[in-house]
Amino acid sequence: MKRSEQVRKATGLIIGPLCAVILWLMPIAGLSEQAHHLLAIMSLVAIWWITEPVPIPVTSLLGPTLCVVLGIAPIKDAFEQFSNPMIFLFLGGFLLAKGMMVNGLDKRFAYGIMSMKWVGDSPKRIFLAIGLACILCSGWISNTATAAMMFPIALGLLEAIREMMASNGKIIDLANYKYATGLMLMTAYACSIGGVMTPIGTPPNIIMIGFVDQLAPDAPKISFFQWMIWGTLAMVCYFIFTYFLLWRMFPADVKHIKGAREFIQQSVNSLGKWTRAQKNTIFAFSVAIVLWVSPSVLSIVYGADSEVMKYYDSHFPEAIAAMVGGLLLFFLPVDFKKGEMTLSWKDGIEGIEWGTLLLFGGGLAMGAMMYSTGLSAWLGAGIKEALGQHPSEWFFIGVFCIVALVLSELTSHTASTNLIAPIAIGTALSLGFSPIPVAVGIALSSSLGFMLPVSTPPNAIVYASGYIPITKMMKSGFIIDVVGILVVTIPVAMLLVKYVMGI
Repeated sequence: MKRSEQVRKATGLIIGPLCAVILWLMPIAGLSEQAHHLLAIMSLVAIWWITEPVPIPVTSLLGPTLCVVLGIAPIKDAFEQFSNPMIFLFLGGFLLAKGMMVNGLDKRFAYGIMSMKWVGDSPKRIFLAIGLACILCSGWISNTATAAMMFPIALGLLEAIREMMASNGKIIDLANYKYATGLMLMTAYACSIGGVMTPIGTPPNIIMIGFVDQLAPDAPKISFFQWMIWGTLAMVCYFIFTYFLLWRMFPADVKHIKGAREFIQQSVNSLGKWTRAQKNTIFAFSVAIVLWVSPSVLSIVYGADSEVMKYYDSHFPEAIAAMVGGLLLFFLPVDFKKGEMTLSWKDGIEGIEWGTLLLFGGGLAMGAMMYSTGLSAWLGAGIKEALGQHPSEWFFIGVFCIVALVLSELTSHTASTNLIAPIAIGTALSLGFSPIPVAVGIALSSSLGFMLPVSTPPNAIVYASGYIPITKMMKSGFIIDVVGILVVTIPVAMLLVKYVMGI
């Protein structure tokens, strides 16, 4: 563990409880006793989420537990959000992603893109193909898992370049080779960018949907298909700018990579023929996709208020669609006689990222109590006063997008989204704005943590290669962050979301 990280954790361990005690004892006008005490607990949770003296999921369980112990809320109210349907939407998505990874479908998909004829051995096209494989995979499976999968592929291609150069009498140091830096950064950034495409692509997306459903029940419901409309557009815009920026900053000094085509083809051949497990996984995944997209089709054919839509929404909500697809993997046989299914219990349930689900549940629980005690309204009123009585909605969304981005650069984007979401939604409601645009803006902004190795797991994975100078990551990440917020995130949240949702 680095010295700076040790100091951060030790500092948070002390400051968190100290801040909570001070706020608990300090008189605060305008707050009920429950809201006052909850504010003290929230300060502890927020500081520990940021500094991580204990694992983040532990802090997420600690918050509701302290609320029950200290009489802020009964146990039923404190923990009911751990059964929120959004958690099961994420759980189903995790199962599908696990099925793809365990059965090698993710690698088959990634290598399939890399082996296309248009890619060939062109460094520029390989650069593009790596990025495309990353964004399309990470829209459906974990950004971290995608980065871990694509990282060795990128390393293999760089090794092919090094060997080609050596055969021509030119020795290169990959640690100081521009193209190596660019390819590593493209791998990391594209994994984070791809996550914005679907609600299950990255935790902030589903967290914001959950908070809107919970804290603004009168707001229109965000469907899976609607999210994909603005998520896909934002993803494409982020990716196009990132691609051209990184290629301009880190171009290759050769026109062809000798051996790249052979390396990729060898990797494809090693996958062998399609297995029964892979075909079953594709089937289960397709079932989930159809169930997720069907409401949009049915609403067009029969009308949003038709009996058909009401029946479908009550029997196949998005969380159930995800669970149907995920659970199918445990029933589709690979070898019926041996009792071998597409996904085993060990690979499936035991391999799930339960910490993320606990973090999500804890965040929803604290957000719900902030709403019920009036704490979020009090915080919203304070922010409203700071922004002025009639702030522009563009300015309002911009402020929260920037705050979300800064927090995601410094700590887990899942934890930072849990922290800022109830405040942003409460403030939007107090200002008379729809909470949906700011929720979408925060979710998109949280995926733009590109400046530091600690900002996202993909950044940390590729930084470990030793091919990325920290100054290069900070410079390129800063440019993408600024342009992404101003040119893509805020306009998408303000214009496209309002157009799609009709708000």
